Amino acid sequence: MSSIVIAGSLAQKPGRGGHSWVFLQYLLGFRKLGWDVVFLDRLEPDMCVDDAGAPARVEDSANLRYFLEIMRRFGFEGRYGLLCGSRTFGLSRLEIVERLAASAALVNIMGFINDPEVLAAAPRRIFLDIDPGFGQMWQALGLHDAFSGHDSFVTIAEAIGRPTCSIPLCGRTWITTRQPIVLDEWTVADAPADGGVFTSIASWRGAYGPISYRGTTYGLRAHEFRKFARLPDLAARRFEVALDISNADAKDVELLCGNGWSIVEPMAAAGDPWRYRDYIRRSAAELMIAKGMYVHTHSGWFSDRSICYLASGRPVLAQDTGFSETVPTGEGLLAFETVEQAADAARAVARDYPRHASAARRLAETYFDSSNVLGTLTRKLNLC
Repeated sequence: MSSIVIAGSLAQKPGRGGHSWVFLQYLLGFRKLGWDVVFLDRLEPDMCVDDAGAPARVEDSANLRYFLEIMRRFGFEGRYGLLCGSRTFGLSRLEIVERLAASAALVNIMGFINDPEVLAAAPRRIFLDIDPGFGQMWQALGLHDAFSGHDSFVTIAEAIGRPTCSIPLCGRTWITTRQPIVLDEWTVADAPADGGVFTSIASWRGAYGPISYRGTTYGLRAHEFRKFARLPDLAARRFEVALDISNADAKDVELLCGNGWSIVEPMAAAGDPWRYRDYIRRSAAELMIAKGMYVHTHSGWFSDRSICYLASGRPVLAQDTGFSETVPTGEGLLAFETVEQAADAARAVARDYPRHASAARRLAETYFDSSNVLGTLTRKLNLC
């Protein structure tokens, strides 16, 4: 059996169920294809916190406890290594290097693993870009270069390289892919008995600030979300968001609540992979509002979270980033650009919910099934 090493940042964000699923889809998806999968993660000691968010020793941290629970419950015992300063958890440093040397490749998501010895051990280093636009513009502006040391470059920005997409190529040849979902983990849920709520799970600002590049400022989700604040009243539907938002953005909370939004605590809704999945399955549909970076570069980016809704038989209303050029819309997935279009889409879903719910699952099966997506990617990379 061929082996592959997937590198990500699960331990850095304990309690972020959706973030965890991003990496799990790749781990479980490659395993389903028959690969011997090893997961590699990095956690700096100063990133470690306790359940209250206070600094903690690695051994006592919520980070390590969360990471180990996910590795155990998804069957990756003996198949993970967590680099933490001079220490490792799971596989030893020597074992990590040996596993890498014996693998077909290291798939380094966002370049999270930057240890020179570890990178050098891999016969092939593949950079997987899941946050398109940011890394490319940072490099173009000379702010940093996470791409160096890699041999191949993959992005989920399906429109990259097209005249309509403003993401710089940075002198690289980019292979495009969709994000995968392991459908066995995401079965269709019964429709909510009360008609349900349109929901979203989001970080208001996230880890990055806006970027100014070639005369255009590419903003965050906060800048886009404000444009849709009046959607609940306009659509005459219930909308709820599990929102990670700072106390400094209290005016934005007032804006949303004043326009009929319900806001729930993100840890309660999505504090681990299982709560996240349950929250999606209890929803009627998703409202997906994207980061300004994805929208205004016309990247073709599509949300990993939206795919989870689709697979659960939940229709998705999604702000168009250019994905409508590659994935069918109109049934199950409805694209919008304006708040009026979003309201029309919400009403259309409510009028014929069973049709849209069935179409949602079909879209997941046809366009995002992990076996198809990752099988295609391995062929593009000549790994199979």
